[in-house]
Amino acid sequence: MEHLIKRQIAAVARARSTTTPVLLLEGPRGVGKSTLLAGLASGTDSVVIDLDREDYRQLAQTSPATLAGADAPVLIDEYQREPGLLDAIKARLNTETAPGMFVLAGSSSFDSLPRGTQALTGRLQRLAVMPFTQAEIDGMGSDFIARAFEGEIAHSVHPAAATRQDYIQRVMRGGMPLALAQSSDAARSRWFAAYVAQSIDRDAGELRRIGRRSDLRDVLTRVVGQTASVLNVSKVASDVAPSWDTTSDYIELLESLFLVQRLPAWGTTLLPRSIESPKIHVVDSGVGGHLLRLSAAKVARLDPAALTEYGHLLESFVVQDAIRQTTWMDEPVSAGYWRTRDNVEVDLVLERADGMVIAIEVKAGEQVKRSQLSPLVALRDRLGSSFAAGIAFHTGNVGYEADDRIHVLPIERLWT
Repeated sequence: MEHLIKRQIAAVARARSTTTPVLLLEGPRGVGKSTLLAGLASGTDSVVIDLDREDYRQLAQTSPATLAGADAPVLIDEYQREPGLLDAIKARLNTETAPGMFVLAGSSSFDSLPRGTQALTGRLQRLAVMPFTQAEIDGMGSDFIARAFEGEIAHSVHPAAATRQDYIQRVMRGGMPLALAQSSDAARSRWFAAYVAQSIDRDAGELRRIGRRSDLRDVLTRVVGQTASVLNVSKVASDVAPSWDTTSDYIELLESLFLVQRLPAWGTTLLPRSIESPKIHVVDSGVGGHLLRLSAAKVARLDPAALTEYGHLLESFVVQDAIRQTTWMDEPVSAGYWRTRDNVEVDLVLERADGMVIAIEVKAGEQVKRSQLSPLVALRDRLGSSFAAGIAFHTGNVGYEADDRIHVLPIERLWT
């Protein structure tokens, strides 16, 4: 299915690969980085050097300078399997540096590598390649977040088409290309099981020595159980066998594999954050639903426990979709969440490099009460003119402007 979906980050990758000596594409395994590399190779004499292949890996081990010295652009997939290559790349860049020399792709975070992580400082740009957004899945271009920064949020008398069941289905399927290609919910569930097993059994072990893989899986399951909540390492550690230190290390490892992602507390000089602890979000809601043993049928039955977990998963789903739209914007955008000392909280704060801010709240209900808008109003009043828009997304089908720069919108407006 992936070849049928147009990825908006592809044009960004092509453009940035010509402006920096080293472009690094990083994101979960199986998300489509290899496809992006193949697209960059087309029309050139370059080949994609895939270090998942034994022959290329042996070449990287025995003759890294040969790989690094190939004609530009040098395209290396799963580079993290031989991080010593970074030293060879650095050596070449020390003698010649020009835009468009290397494009690397990796399924582990650059920060997690044991060697060379500072070797390319100033000569490397990182580009996140994450699961598909809903706009990409539907074959639509979406610049909702970019337009929201300009205050361009239009309202329509026509109700949104998505139903509650539509949202449940979207959350449960997620955005991983191969999961989307499965023919049924049962087949997708088997794919998720295999994906998690490979991440734990193979990929994690390549980055760090693991005591018992079952412990790492337990940590993953319990961290995903905290999705859209402030990360509580002590609570995770109390539920699993490893010590607090080991549990903390395992969470960092899971983040390095792009299974979960921390959302930092956001604040400014005038608006200091009240706590330092990040929120945690599962990277792909489909993987999250699988680990939580949720299904569309279970949520549709209105099981109370399932509804609570689904509400948190829905927040992660919306937060991740919004953040992914920022990856193809020209200006850098930082993401965080805001909480005051009296526990007024905004789920997602996006801040553009010029200081303009969008604030987003996610509600699982089909209507939004005016009292539920108070966190957005509080942030607007404190930020003044740098507050571009506050948006309360919900699962109903009617949108409207509730107050100055405060909007209530169906979630589907993110991608329609």
